[in-house]
Amino acid sequence: MRRLFITLVSIVCIVIPQICSAQQYPFQDTSLDIDARVNDLIGQLTLDEKLSLLEHQNPAIPRLGLKPYSWWNEALHGVGRNGIATVWPMPIALAASFDDIMVEHIFVRIAAEAHKKYTESQAQGNYGDYAGLTFFTPNINIFRDPRWGRGMETYGEDPYLTAKMGKACVGGLQHGSIDGSLTAAACLKHFAVHSGPEGIRHQFDANVSLRDLWTTYLPAFEYIIGFSDVKQVMCGYNRLNGTPCCTNRELLVDILRNKWHYDGIVVTDCWALNDCWERDTVIPRHETHASAALAASDAFGSEVDLECGSGLQALKIAVDSGYIPESKIDEHLRRVLSLRMELAESNPDFNFSHKITPHDVATETFVLLKNDGILPIDGKRIFLVGPNANDTLMPLGNYNGTPLHTSTILEGLSQRFAMTETANDADIIVYAGGLNPQLEGEELPIDIPGFHKGDRTRIELPENQVEEIRQLKKLGKPLVLLLCTGSAIALENIINETNAIMVCWYGGEDMGKAVASALAGESDNFGRLPVTFYKSTSQLPDFDDYNMQGRTYRYMKEKPLFPFGYGLSYSDFSIEKVKYDKYFKVVYATISNNGSKAKCKSGKAVLQLYLKYPNDTTGLQKSLIGIHKVEIPIGEKITVGIGINRYFDQFWLRKFDEKTREMTYPEDGEKLILQVGFSSDDKDLEDITIKYKIR
Repeated sequence: MRRLFITLVSIVCIVIPQICSAQQYPFQDTSLDIDARVNDLIGQLTLDEKLSLLEHQNPAIPRLGLKPYSWWNEALHGVGRNGIATVWPMPIALAASFDDIMVEHIFVRIAAEAHKKYTESQAQGNYGDYAGLTFFTPNINIFRDPRWGRGMETYGEDPYLTAKMGKACVGGLQHGSIDGSLTAAACLKHFAVHSGPEGIRHQFDANVSLRDLWTTYLPAFEYIIGFSDVKQVMCGYNRLNGTPCCTNRELLVDILRNKWHYDGIVVTDCWALNDCWERDTVIPRHETHASAALAASDAFGSEVDLECGSGLQALKIAVDSGYIPESKIDEHLRRVLSLRMELAESNPDFNFSHKITPHDVATETFVLLKNDGILPIDGKRIFLVGPNANDTLMPLGNYNGTPLHTSTILEGLSQRFAMTETANDADIIVYAGGLNPQLEGEELPIDIPGFHKGDRTRIELPENQVEEIRQLKKLGKPLVLLLCTGSAIALENIINETNAIMVCWYGGEDMGKAVASALAGESDNFGRLPVTFYKSTSQLPDFDDYNMQGRTYRYMKEKPLFPFGYGLSYSDFSIEKVKYDKYFKVVYATISNNGSKAKCKSGKAVLQLYLKYPNDTTGLQKSLIGIHKVEIPIGEKITVGIGINRYFDQFWLRKFDEKTREMTYPEDGEKLILQVGFSSDDKDLEDITIKYKIR
């Protein structure tokens, strides 16, 4: 009789699912703690249902009242791919602000917009991709080579800056509510050692030494995992030292779970497991596994919790074949369902105590590389020309939403200056050049001179733009170059053709108006370079060589055109009274604003602290370990401090020990050189030699 009753209930649930969804199971009781509810739900699920929830598109389970849910959403610099949304500057531009507090406020705004869209989607019955609260953001890979097309998605070439910006993104996205409750789920990607080439990423094997792994490629991941509660980590497409990242036990088990004690979700990059087993004559792949089931076994039998892809059948075969025990499936499900429940009940009251706009943010990201006095522009007639002058797509970058309106450079300048129709009638020529997201980006279908699959084969400005700039210079008018880009561009061949150069990146929906404000001197909040601007492609090692020697300011021995951390201001800043307080472990410096070319009453300086090991023989030149951005009124001076007295600050004092093959802190009494100033160039820094003291 009992079996007959169960059968009848099952039939009713299939025919009239809403009857069963109203039934109260313990997992639906929100007064219980989430662990108890998750355990109850797992106990209610069949094996096939369990497996279905380990793919990013979770199906509905009507008999239990479970709605569908997609784990795939994007919020790289605003809610992406889901209709109208605010579009902020790209992450590489945000990194140029050197302002992690501002970045956190931006992502609070993004989380609020995401929550509104999520609520609307739920009401409309939209449970597809880009409608949920789990975001594949931020990209904290190190931008090791300017040729990589996806470098615009990162926070630059430096581990410290990347870690601080990435942590700010996670904090704003996940805890933007007044009470600090969970508002969305961030995801650190791509774990690990991923930065091109795009054209062969599905077969590429990144070979790196333990030293480079632990001192360059892993610190941002380790720092954010250690000092935040980031909910997701995405494993990358590439192999690391022979093994695909999504089946790599050293990465996922030894380091991520055991060493760092990460207990959140591990998700694959989308269809990354296919690269392990598919035989493809069009797109070469890793082909490290004989079957999809064996790839699923290595991934889910290890620490992968969720596949972004469609490998459900392979996972079922792996379980049915005994490759993966059901207890392991339950372990993955606990993580997946716990986060899903926590997010489903999120009803945050967002903290908007800090007013922030895309326009204001953009002005903080522009980097002034050269200015012979022509800027700011005041009362001058402008002739605007160049491929990016009236491009509505360029400011939006990639992984973007659709703004209500995009301010182009032409629109912005036209609203602020009196514009001329010919160069001969102008006082100043403004050339809007550089690149665009159709030339550099993720695995793009492009193969033209200088560009391949979204990467660049050379980093110089495109030849047609070089020729246009040279022809314009012959007119004898002052020339301002606006450099729109997601990466460093070699400018040695045109540096003398220009009077001023401003890097504008892909500056978001209000980019044009912000450019006009910056050129007019309405603000003096310029950013600093988050990447080295090399003189030419010849200064770069081979693109597919992941050895850090000769790369970035940390290992480069040659002199670049513009160093990491560099940037001019309208204000004339100077530094004095540099000292180190050994008791409080704080470096102090007094910064003066001695005057400004602009009408604004203050300017923002970016004080940078670097570390040198005096006896280092590894090729490491220095490393950024601290930042203090401060606004200083004209004619005033402010004393600021950068501390290395807390655990999360001292994290950046570590070095790699060849004997133990581990990261270690300096020995008690060991000499260190601290450098403080306005860029990574030695000439812009003052040295302080200290003895490290273990408390």
